[in-house]
Amino acid sequence: MAVTFSDLHTEEGVKSVEEHLAGKSYISGDQITVDDVKVYAAISEKPSDAFPNASKWYDSVASQLAKSFPGKAVGVRFSGAAAAAPAEAVKAEAPAADEDDDDMDLFGDETEEEKKAAEDREAAKKDTKKPKESGKSSILMDVKPWDDETDMKQLEAVVRAVEMPGLLWGASKLVPVGYGIKKLTIMLTIVDDLVSPDNLIEDFLTSEPNNEYIQSVDIVAFNKI
Repeated sequence: MAVTFSDLHTEEGVKSVEEHLAGKSYISGDQITVDDVKVYAAISEKPSDAFPNASKWYDSVASQLAKSFPGKAVGVRFSGAAAAAPAEAVKAEAPAADEDDDDMDLFGDETEEEKKAAEDREAAKKDTKKPKESGKSSILMDVKPWDDETDMKQLEAVVRAVEMPGLLWGASKLVPVGYGIKKLTIMLTIVDDLVSPDNLIEDFLTSEPNNEYIQSVDIVAFNKI
């Protein structure tokens, strides 16, 4: 049975999580699930000692997420300007068709036999009839407006209007960030072989006409499911 939480950035909202976790280790069972990641992301800071169940649960989820995402978190940001890369720059990345093969050999020590073996392996991969099982990922994004005058309802509408095979938008909420500005925190599930998070952000969310509302997008959490 689905559980509904609201206003998790408030003490009253955290209290509802505290009561739900009485006698439980996690939101939906004995193991961490995507439900825990969603609730964790919606709570703005660790619950105080006044909420022992929620505080213990918060530390447990944070610890397990840290194992999944090692390294210091510095954030990922894509601005609207980054999406408008000149066509010439894209062309420059592709090597000319008539370039000498030796220029493409970065190590300079690959033999003809090794090249032939590599080509045979690639050909075998293309010829296989067995369909590849595609994985999925759960992503938590922060979508930020330009200022406090941005229509956040319209901002969420343009975000959810982005549709493509393998993309499913999930729960969302508006979170205050200061000076009257709010950001949209939203969950999404993607099929890894069909949707690239970078392309989703650069080519759709922060490109015209959506960049009229969206200033930038941060990936807060990325979890394989």
